[in-house]
Amino acid sequence: MTMEVPGRSRGLSCLLSYVSLLCVVLDLHFDGLFAASQAEIEQHLEMGKKLLAAGQLAEALSHYHSAVEGDPKNYLTYYKRAAVYLAMGKSRSALPDLSKAIELKPDFLVARLQRGNILLKHGDALEARADFEFVLQADPGHEEARGQLAKVHELEQHLQEAHVYYNRHNYLETIELLTRVIELSPWDPESRELRADCYLQIGDYSKAIQDLKPTTKLRNDNRAAFLKLSNLYYTTGEQEESLNQVRECLKLDQDDKECFAHYKQVKKLAKQLEAAEEYIKQQQYDDAIERYEASMKTEPSIAVYKSRAKEKICYCLSKGKKAKEAIDFCTEALQEDPRNIFILRDRAEAYILEDEFEKAVEDYQGARELDGENHEIKEGLERAQKLLKQSKKRDYYKILGIKRNANKQEIIRAYRKLAQQWHPDNFQSEAEKKEAEKKFIDIAAAKEVLTDPEMRQKFDAGEDPLDPENQQGGGHPHQWPFEFNPFGSGNFHFKFNFN
Repeated sequence: MTMEVPGRSRGLSCLLSYVSLLCVVLDLHFDGLFAASQAEIEQHLEMGKKLLAAGQLAEALSHYHSAVEGDPKNYLTYYKRAAVYLAMGKSRSALPDLSKAIELKPDFLVARLQRGNILLKHGDALEARADFEFVLQADPGHEEARGQLAKVHELEQHLQEAHVYYNRHNYLETIELLTRVIELSPWDPESRELRADCYLQIGDYSKAIQDLKPTTKLRNDNRAAFLKLSNLYYTTGEQEESLNQVRECLKLDQDDKECFAHYKQVKKLAKQLEAAEEYIKQQQYDDAIERYEASMKTEPSIAVYKSRAKEKICYCLSKGKKAKEAIDFCTEALQEDPRNIFILRDRAEAYILEDEFEKAVEDYQGARELDGENHEIKEGLERAQKLLKQSKKRDYYKILGIKRNANKQEIIRAYRKLAQQWHPDNFQSEAEKKEAEKKFIDIAAAKEVLTDPEMRQKFDAGEDPLDPENQQGGGHPHQWPFEFNPFGSGNFHFKFNFN
């Protein structure tokens, strides 16, 4: 017979009481935690909704992240976060959330329809079809799903036909079909890449670039597209934009060998051309010519750079007053690029320096025929025509026997020499004195005009500032800068001012 120990019985009873109390306490504690968690989730959802409505998408997304973490089994939370991703333009990030919502609630038709629409825009016809067909099975009268399914059929048909025409090298027909495909699936990079290739095949580089640019964002780590864009810009003579695109490639992978090799080539050429332009701004034309010659060695294969360099060298030679060199070089450049109005303009200016005004007029007329709206060409032609007309009258440069680009010291030197040579006192007979007087007047007039910056500028523009017809107020007689009366009688006594 077993005897019960009173102390042990009381201890067991107390233990059971404590266990029971602990369970109650723990139960209350977990209920409180769960209730607090639900409240926080609701708060995150409410804040996410308000921020989304206010357009503060990044902040809204942060709250939906917290809501998903707090309740990973709530299909609506995934759906709402997908809506934020779509508002941010991140359709690929929205797809996993929509798929998770559908996994948690397979009959969630709104999510299926939304996913199908995204898949269709991405060009995923097979999966988009499955979503639209599921919606129609659940709701045969669903008009939107039926309309989207018809678009899937259209997409598949156009894609199939496009590939057939592409394989036959019928690029224009392929472009037409792919244009409709891209309207249906604007987020499909493959269709844009294929259409870009068609544009390249027909030589339309600008449209190829337009198609390739979006693909850099439609594919992750799309270094190939950045490199291709860089090459296209480089080929079309846009070295700065080429440099921008290849840099984007290197941002994704600085060790990419193809991108780095291309980067070095573009960078070198861009640096040379940039330096040349800077020298032109500073009127250091010889230095600019050196850089352009170097650029032709850096890139000898692409015609646009060679043509541009020759155009600029022609400009520099003309601006640098190297008239004969400019004429020879510009003439050679025009053989390769006969419709270049800037080369024609610069050769015309070189002809003016050589007093070959008829040829200058001819070049400006040729440039104007190519571009009748260019104001600079129009003004140049008018000036060349004035100079041609002027050359048939009195040419102050010819009178002094100097070039049109002569400086003030050269003008005064020529004037002194001729003034002494044709001094009327050097001649004996009246006839000789009359001839000397006439020449002396012309020499003095030439010196006055060409040493006065304002008058010289007028003369270089084709206007004779000493011609009475050009004087304001009807042509008053000119006051000469030396003290004699060439129209008086008797002995001539001259006082020269050689300043």
